[in-house]
Amino acid sequence: MDSVQPGDPQAAVPGAQHSGPSGVNRMPPAPGWGRRIFWFLFVLVIAAVLAGAAAYFEYVKKPEIMAQFFQPPPPTPVETAVAATEDMPRALETIGTMMAAHQVTIAPELEGRVDKINFDSGQQVKVGDVLVQLDDSTQRADLATYQAQARLASANLARTKELASKQYSSKQSVDQLQSELDQAKAGIAKSQAVIDHMVVKAPFSGTLGIRVANLGQYLAPGTAIVTLTDLETLFVDFTLPEQNRSALSVEQPVEFRVDAFPDRVFRGEIFAIDPQVDANMRAVKVRASLANTDHMLQPGMYARLRVILPPQPDVVTIPEPAVDYTVYGESVFKVKEAKDQEGKTTYTAEQAFVTLGSRHEGKVAVLKGVAAGEMVVVGGQLKLHNGAAVTLSETKSLQTPTEVPKE
Repeated sequence: MDSVQPGDPQAAVPGAQHSGPSGVNRMPPAPGWGRRIFWFLFVLVIAAVLAGAAAYFEYVKKPEIMAQFFQPPPPTPVETAVAATEDMPRALETIGTMMAAHQVTIAPELEGRVDKINFDSGQQVKVGDVLVQLDDSTQRADLATYQAQARLASANLARTKELASKQYSSKQSVDQLQSELDQAKAGIAKSQAVIDHMVVKAPFSGTLGIRVANLGQYLAPGTAIVTLTDLETLFVDFTLPEQNRSALSVEQPVEFRVDAFPDRVFRGEIFAIDPQVDANMRAVKVRASLANTDHMLQPGMYARLRVILPPQPDVVTIPEPAVDYTVYGESVFKVKEAKDQEGKTTYTAEQAFVTLGSRHEGKVAVLKGVAAGEMVVVGGQLKLHNGAAVTLSETKSLQTPTEVPKE
């Protein structure tokens, strides 16, 4: 049996081969090998656990979480209306300015000093009423002079004619005296005319404006004293494009609205149509008239008017709030009814582009895109998209203030 002696090189080399009892050389086990196997198995188990957890999250928990976060929203409550077929009123809408049928600025024809003022601002007057008296003392003196001359000329003429009949006077003397009498009468007529023009009268019945002349003021011819307006009848001047000329006729009904009385509709008719078309504006000028017996309207008011046309029969109409106006065109949301697998009724919104016609009293004519009997959304469409689920709401958020119930 061999033995390793001290100092043998093999004794100093760890793991060196040595001879066993049978004389065969063997490698002894490496120190820590069991520990390595333990850690390998431990990491393998941890990886398997993590892989299982990841698979569980991916295929079990993740669908549940996604279902919670991405579940479809509840149906949107909307207000609806049913498209109906009716005769749609038509009108040509424009703007105009009111004018008085009779309106003048009262002014003297002759110069003079104001001697009397017989009216107050805003007073109602009748035709022929004396408004202002100018000082006519000079003209009356001239009238007296001409009257005296006329009397003298008349007396001389009578005596001369008597003498001429007896051949005591010539015909030339008669003619001379006749001329003097005619001149005196002409002076009387002239003076009387001047005196009459010193009196300023109302040319027609109406309402006076604000007085701008004062007692004792010297007025030149044409100086404004006051305005006089007949408010019983007013005109409204407006224009329409020339393509509407064929739809206009005299005595055609017209409706008016003014800002001073926004809740009231005034009615009149076309009074005259200008026979010429404005070459610059390509528009025709129209004048309408209306009775104003209560004097509520005044000249100069801004008027929004509608020229009434024959109604358009059998037109599909919907409420104006149902229309959505965008840069891509006008559209509405239709409400489609269906049955689900359980037999329950469901509603979905379907967007449809429409072609609109005339409007009247909150309704608009639909020429294309909506059929009679179809249900359209009139409230709550801001939250909708094509195919969105909806529910029919019974509330009416579009009520006017008069329709809101009192608490």
